[in-house]
Amino acid sequence: METNKYSKAINTHPFMLTDEEVTKKVNDLLAEKYSENNNSAVYRKLYSCIDLTSLNSTDSNESIWKFVEKVNSFDGSNPEMDNVAAICVYPNFAHTVKEALTADVKIACVAGGFPSSQTFNEIKIAETSLAVADGADEIDVVINVGKFLEGEYEEMCEELTEIKEACRHASLKVILETGALQNVKNIHNAAILALYSGADFLKTSTGKGYPGASPEAAYVICQAILSYHAKTGKKIGLKMSGGIATTEDAVKYYTIVKETLGEEWCNNTLFRLGASRLADSLLSKI
Repeated sequence: METNKYSKAINTHPFMLTDEEVTKKVNDLLAEKYSENNNSAVYRKLYSCIDLTSLNSTDSNESIWKFVEKVNSFDGSNPEMDNVAAICVYPNFAHTVKEALTADVKIACVAGGFPSSQTFNEIKIAETSLAVADGADEIDVVINVGKFLEGEYEEMCEELTEIKEACRHASLKVILETGALQNVKNIHNAAILALYSGADFLKTSTGKGYPGASPEAAYVICQAILSYHAKTGKKIGLKMSGGIATTEDAVKYYTIVKETLGEEWCNNTLFRLGASRLADSLLSKI
């Protein structure tokens, strides 16, 4: 596809709001709608949307096995609650999770030179392929933020397209690293380019090194998904991650998704929360 198709894709989905206007819209939306979503039924739904995450330098086969066993033991323990949506780990632990997992939960792996995305494309593709071969159902990769900010859209998008092919049957969750993108227009444009490169999910952040999810970033990504759906009929999921630890945070993101995209997006096939501490917060509230 010729170079100008990237600019054409962006121009097909114009985004006219300023940073200040987005902040006002988000604040108004939450002021009006937050309280009606702040209840135990929503907490239970949110729990089922968690990608329970362990991305530590100290992770080992033993620690990941124990991590998975906690998820296994929750399965069926509460008839009113579904288990988390997925377990998210580094790609070298996909096999360990696959071996240990008995619960009906997806296996998600970060890949592609996570969290910086700064490595050879061949490495990104190999890492993705190996993770899928070892049992990953979902692959979370970061866009090449440097290429995006320099306007090298073709290189950024071709990289994502090749990674998508390497995913085979697995879903591709594209991390925009919104905290590094500087303004809402960049977030929207990066989202649109990721969508046209084959993303099955858009994800806010890595939670490593840059500001994590924000309500403003969530709102902008929702607008991109809404516009893309209107043009193509495709429903793309979204994942909020980076610093989401409290029930209040989770309800805020749920409210933005519900009021922007609609109730049909409020389930774990189209909405995820990447977190390691949120599960305990929600359980204590429930």
